[in-house]
Amino acid sequence: MDYFIIAVTTLAGLAFHGWLFVRFRRWADRDLALSLAGNDPQKRAWALERLAQAKAEGVRRKELESWLRRELDGYAPR
Repeated sequence: MDYFIIAVTTLAGLAFHGWLFVRFRRWADRDLALSLAGNDPQKRAWALERLAQAKAEGVRRKELESWLRRELDGYAPR
């Protein structure tokens, strides 16, 4: 029974750390997009849309900043 408790708590801890890791990466990506957009609320919303597009297209994390910069360079206010 002791081994079962140890195994369950270990797996729960690993799952929690994995969840935190994914959340922190998402937060970092979101912060990157918002910081590149500046203070304009419309541009910030547009940057978040571009971030979602990057995720859908499978843009690698290493290339994300340059991809977002290129997209934001083409931003035209609506």
